[in-house]
Parts: sequence; C-alpha cells; structure tokens
Amino acid sequence: MSGPEPPAPPPAGPPEARVQTQRGFHVVWLVPIVAALIAAYLGWQAISRQGETIRLTFATAEGLTAGQTRIRHKAVDLGTVRRITLSPDMKTVTVQADMRREADRFLTSNARFWVVRARLTANNVSGLDTLLSGSYIEMDPGRGGGTPRTSFVGLEEPPAVRSDEPGSSFVLRADRIGSIASGSPVFFRDIPAGEVLSYDVHPAERVEDTYINVHVFVRSPYDRFVRQGTYFWNTSGVSVQLGADGVRLQLESLRALLAGGIAFDTPPPPRDGPRSVMNANFPLYDDRGAAISAGFRDRIPFVVYFTGSVRGLAVGSPVELFGIPIGSVTSIRLALDADGTQSRVVVHFEVQPERIFGPGETPTAPPLQTARQLVGNGLRVQLRTANFLTGQLLVALDFFGDQRADTKANARALATVSEQDGAIVLPTLPGGLEGITSSLGQILQKVEALPLDEIARHLNDTLNGIDSVANGPELKTSLRTLTATLAAVQELVRQANAGAGPALQRLPQIAQGLDTAVDRLGKLIGSAEAGYGGNSQVRRDLERLMDQFSDTARSVRLLADYLDQHPEALLRGRTGAAGSP
Repeated sequence: MSGPEPPAPPPAGPPEARVQTQRGFHVVWLVPIVAALIAAYLGWQAISRQGETIRLTFATAEGLTAGQTRIRHKAVDLGTVRRITLSPDMKTVTVQADMRREADRFLTSNARFWVVRARLTANNVSGLDTLLSGSYIEMDPGRGGGTPRTSFVGLEEPPAVRSDEPGSSFVLRADRIGSIASGSPVFFRDIPAGEVLSYDVHPAERVEDTYINVHVFVRSPYDRFVRQGTYFWNTSGVSVQLGADGVRLQLESLRALLAGGIAFDTPPPPRDGPRSVMNANFPLYDDRGAAISAGFRDRIPFVVYFTGSVRGLAVGSPVELFGIPIGSVTSIRLALDADGTQSRVVVHFEVQPERIFGPGETPTAPPLQTARQLVGNGLRVQLRTANFLTGQLLVALDFFGDQRADTKANARALATVSEQDGAIVLPTLPGGLEGITSSLGQILQKVEALPLDEIARHLNDTLNGIDSVANGPELKTSLRTLTATLAAVQELVRQANAGAGPALQRLPQIAQGLDTAVDRLGKLIGSAEAGYGGNSQVRRDLERLMDQFSDTARSVRLLADYLDQHPEALLRGRTGAAGSP
C-alpha cells in the first residue's frame, strides 16, 4: 500500500540577482599602465634631449622645409627646422630650429651654419647627394673658446676650410687679385696645398694707399714650408707676356685657369729659418719672376740720362750685364727744360748685387767707388733691343775698350760718375737705333769732309788724259804694229806646225829604238857586274896587282931614303959600314 504523496513545491518566483565582488589585480590592466609608462619615458627622453632653440638668418629659404629639414654635422642630426619666417623688411629669412642638448655646448660665436645644396662652380662641385635626399643645414662648431649664442647669420657659400682641418691661415697683401675668389686653390710646387678663404679691401685715406687682404689657408703638412722668407704669387688664368724674353706662355694648372690660384715657395736661404706664425702677412706678387726678384734684399739705385728716344723701354724692363739680368728699371721720366737745350730722358734702375756676387754677399768697397773703378775700365750704359718682334728695349751695362780713362776726353766722361739723391749717375753711350743713327751721322760727316770737288777735278783730268791717249795717233800706230806682229807669229806657228809633222810621225819609231837601247844597256851592265864586280877573277887579280904595286912603291921609298943618306953608294956600292945602322 502506498503512502500519501508529498505536497507539491511552491511555484518558483523571479530569480534573485546577486552582486559578486572580486578582489585582486587583473592582467588586462597592464596594457594601459605600460602605455602610460612608455609615454612618460618618451616624454622624459624628449624633454631631456631638447636643447636650445636657435635662430638662423639666410638670404633665401631655398631647399628648406619646416619640420623636415635637418641640422647636421658630419652626417649626424643635431636639430630640426621648426619654423621659417620672413624678416620684417622681407630682405632675409629667419629659420627657427630646435637643437639637441648635446649640441648646446657648441652653440658659440665660433659656430657657422650654411645650407648644403647641389652646387656647381668653376672650382668645385658639391652637394650632389642632396638631389635625392634634399637640402639640409650643415653646422661647423668652430674652434673652442667662443661665447654662447643662439642667434646666427648663416653663410651663403660653404666655407673652404672646416675648423677641424689642421693647417695655418695667412694674410696676403695685393694691389689686385685678378680672378682669385673664395675657394681658389693654393699650390706648393704644383701640389694643391690650400684654399683662398676670403678677401677684403683695406681702406686708406688715399686711393693709392688702398690694398686688398687675401686670407688663405694652407693645410698641414704644407704649412710647415711657409717661412719668414716665403713668397706668394698670383697664378690666375693664363699668363702671356711679350717682353725681352720673347713670347712666354705660363699656365699653373687647369683648375687655376678656371678659378684662379695662388702659388708659394721658399728660396734656399730662408728654408732653414723659423716657421711663420699664424695669420702672418706676406706680399702677393703678380708672377713668379717678380717674386724671385723681390727675394733679393740688397738694391743699389742708379740713374742714367739719354738724349734720344727710349720707345720700347718700360718700368720693369731688365737691366743686364753681359746678357745676365742683374736688376730692373724702376722709373722713366722726361726732364724738359724751358729752352729745350738740356732735354733728356731720366731712367732710374736698381741693381741687385746678390745676382752678381751671390746670395748674402756684397762688395767690400762702397758702391760709388766701385762704380768709378768700373767706369774707368770702360763700363758704359746703353739701350739695346731685347726683342725685334715686340720692339722691347733693355738697359745693358757693358765694357768698351775705347772708353777707358786713358785720354783727356774719357777722363772728362769719368767725371760724370757722381751721386744724385742717393743714386749713382753712370755715363751712357748711344745704342740701338740711336747708335745706328749716330754712326750714320759720323759717316756722313766724314763723307762731307772729303774734298769731293778736288777729287772730281782730278778724276776729270785723268779721264781727259785717257781719252787723249785712246784717240791719239800713237795708240793707233801701236795697234797696227801689234796687228802685224800677231800676223807674223801666226805664220811662224804655221811653219813650225808644218815642220813638226814628219818629226811627230817618227816619234813611235824613236820610242821603240830607245826601248831597245835601254834593254841592251841593262844587259851590258849585268855582264860587267858578272865579269868584273863582286867576287870575279878579274877583281881578285886586280887586288893582287895593287898589292904588288904597293910593295914596289915601299921598296923605292926605302932606296930613295938610303941614297939620300949615303950618296957615295952609287960609286962604291953598299958597304958593310954603310949598311950598319
């Protein structure tokens, strides 16, 4: 039997909501925390790297873009251009840039800024990489020791030399610079050794006292060759000179031809001297010849007077002794008197004794005494043609044997050796065209002094005498006699030719007979030699006969001597007493 059913459960009501609270850290919260930390780090890093804000002034903003253009040094970013504005007068451009903190200590008065863009000049090609990457601003920190600064004036052209490049700077003084410009090369024995940095005009109260300062930089190790006696000269372009040496073409290099240039060298004596200091001053000469000439320190001034034309003589013309340059002309002027009686051309020139005696050597005697001694030995000054093509003249010093001071006239010429305003006055002789004209004048004077009338009269009388002889009867008679004589001579020659014909025909027979006679004579001489010469029997018999004749003659001589002592022997005969000795 089943029991009673349990009562039914009450009907279910709406579910009851319960709030459950969780305690602890959820992983998802790490994402915003990490992002916040990264943002804070980046913000702190940006703030820590943020440096000074600088202002740069340029003539133009070509190639610059705000927020993109970088400021670099040796390809390392040091800042970024933030803003570009025009100046209030709209003549320049102001660039604001944010620099990195590590660049702050280099923002001094020595720092330089310029825009690097593609540049093509006569002496340099640079910035070609900016054609792809875009322009940027280059910073050169400069040398240390400057004052802090945040405002700069940018350079329109890149500097020729960076501050970290070893070398030395010098200042050259010139009257003119030709085609030299910033960036022009400086050569040492044809080797590019430096650059021209800049040039400026040194003002002066008078225009003739104004000169130009050319600032050059010579890189190491070539700067150690710059001594106190170093000379610099201009090598700009092509130098063509038509002077006493003819046509001379000089070209230093192709780069110097396009952009100008300067060369330097040191002569042997100053090479052992001390090195030149930084920013030392040197003169800049027009060419190498002028620089070498300026290297001779000692100069003796002279002055001469010419009464003829000096066309072709100019300042700088050479002064030569035996064809060797020893100086140059310094000035030429005209000394014209009111009456014109003493009009002369005054020529001043300098002689460099080191060219004659050697570097550093000078004559022991005073120059005036030496000049008088040389003039006494025949030294004179003369104008001579240096180049027939250009008509250039030079001043020549030479010795003339007929000008020695051994006559009264030349003794008076010797008195012209004097000193005038510190210059030695030397006597001159006509030379060149003037000498030819003087010689022709002397010849004409001698011709004029000849007794031409008397010579013509005598010549006329002589011609009259010759005419009278030629047309006289004596000459005609002599000619007739000579004609008859010649006819007789012709007849004689004809007869001799007729008589000599047979004789000439017999000449071959006579020659043959002579050959036969000569042959027989040779045979006869050979026979005589064989029969009577050498060791023949006739010769031996003749020698014995001659010996017998010698014995006979000796016996006769002894008999004659005995009879001379004993004449009675002819009557008595020879006795014993007589025969005794």
